[in-house]
Amino acid sequence: MAQQSHDEVIKKLHELIKGVNIAMLTTVESDGHLRSRPMATQKADFDGQLWFFTGEDSAKVEEIRREQHVNLSYADPGDDVYVSVSGTGTINRDRAKLEELWNPIHKAWFPKGLDDPNLALLCVDVDRAEYWDSPSGKLVQLVGFVKALATGKSYNDEATDHAKVTL
Repeated sequence: MAQQSHDEVIKKLHELIKGVNIAMLTTVESDGHLRSRPMATQKADFDGQLWFFTGEDSAKVEEIRREQHVNLSYADPGDDVYVSVSGTGTINRDRAKLEELWNPIHKAWFPKGLDDPNLALLCVDVDRAEYWDSPSGKLVQLVGFVKALATGKSYNDEATDHAKVTL
């Protein structure tokens, strides 16, 4: 794969995250153990921040206030797309941002809508991100696996688009 510019990698990250939408958010519990849970990424342009609605009284909010370093993992095995994002999480109650990202479907979790006292946003300021995108398809991958088995050489999916970026 040809070397990509920083802006190209950021654009690709945005497209991959937009296509997957659900992230596994990993935080650190008070005893040091890692804890993950699914979170829906809100529809916003990727500018180095990712946004999620959350309940302010949730365990994840306590964990993030204690230890702000978090990881977000996105996976779409059907399309062989994987993204890992690490950054700093903060809790935000900015009314303008809540209104910008609000969708009436969120009333299922926050019955009082934008006036729900438990409504908050989790903002993850991205420090680093890495992705793997294998557009070659299952048949090409299968041929590569068979070739590796037949030749005794390691499988290497050269068609996989892989990049790391520091923001």
